[in-house]
Amino acid sequence: MAASTVWEILKDAGIDPAPERSATIWAGFLRSQAEVLLACDFLETVTLTGARMYVLAVIEHHTRRIRVLGATAHPTAAWVTQAARNLVMDLEDSGCRARFLIRDRDGKFPDLFDAVLADAGIQTVLTGVRMPRMNAVMERWVQTCRGELLDRMLIWNQRHLLHALREFETFYNEHRAHQGIANARPLKPLPPPITEPDQIAHLNIRRRQHLGGILNEDEHAA
Repeated sequence: MAASTVWEILKDAGIDPAPERSATIWAGFLRSQAEVLLACDFLETVTLTGARMYVLAVIEHHTRRIRVLGATAHPTAAWVTQAARNLVMDLEDSGCRARFLIRDRDGKFPDLFDAVLADAGIQTVLTGVRMPRMNAVMERWVQTCRGELLDRMLIWNQRHLLHALREFETFYNEHRAHQGIANARPLKPLPPPITEPDQIAHLNIRRRQHLGGILNEDEHAA
């Protein structure tokens, strides 16, 4: 199944894709389909040896849950297609009912990538040429990953990169507060508010450090 155009997706979603409303129709689609919407992108980084690594990640629009699908120096068609298969299996295991996935027109995505998703009932939506704001949620995560992780540590090799990314994935999904979703975590509910005066006066906060202190978790001691 070929990737759908923005016009087709908006029309199927019941949103008028008329040109005179082009300033708002895409935002309307994102809002109306947020619970069944995924986005993905490649992120590039360089190791200490000078090797260029490509990281493929997927984010859920509604919860902001991130999935790092892998990292490789050679994003071949076979590798990217297998990443799509792994994503589909993970979505099924977690009960995620995604219907759309936004991606750019990067040549690293083969036709089989879209076909694997289509077999699982997920339509691929292509962004416009040189229009990264159409995939703003994913682009924002890429910026966060760079600013909070990759720009603050030296990556030795692929194995080290994957270890750091897995740590950051867990931190992002379970411990990092997201202001856009009321400071909640994608995979961890908000703790009950502290209302007792004695508790407020004697807060017992413990800190856990990961990756040498690059990532920090603060929580109340049991």
